[in-house]
Amino acid sequence: MGSPSPAPVVRHATLALVTYAERLRVPALWWALAALGVLALWVAYDAALGGIVALLAAALLALGCAAWLVGQGTATVSVDHTGLRAGRAHLPPSAIGTIEALADDATALARGRDADPHAYYLLKGYVRGSVRVWVHDPHDPVPYWVVSTRDPRGLATALAAVRDTAASAA
Repeated sequence: MGSPSPAPVVRHATLALVTYAERLRVPALWWALAALGVLALWVAYDAALGGIVALLAAALLALGCAAWLVGQGTATVSVDHTGLRAGRAHLPPSAIGTIEALADDATALARGRDADPHAYYLLKGYVRGSVRVWVHDPHDPVPYWVVSTRDPRGLATALAAVRDTAASAA
């Protein structure tokens, strides 16, 4: 389904560097489908109403589709010495508890039947894997985070390294 995304960056040389970074871009297939939709609209409007109206309608639809697709693909997930960043949210290393790398089926359950309304979710429907991070902070009402990722094991490994390093330094 679309072209594969570049592999996430995983580095463990020093915690001052980013140990994991991933941008959750929409698949190329979505861009191709949007382009086909714009082309179909242009052809239909051109046949019915003429060139200028068709061109304006296609241009407006193309701009709208591009804005929506870019907006859907702006979410980032990163792990460094300050903790986990998922979108605009931040979880410090001291609050990172148990980490679970979720495969396709487990991610579907975490999104649906097993979802907790109090949890924090950064989910993208076009990304099949995810990681559940239990929050180890008695003052935080959020029990866990579920974060979409194309590399659940890599993200879980980076999170465990940051959590364990912060715990041993404390």
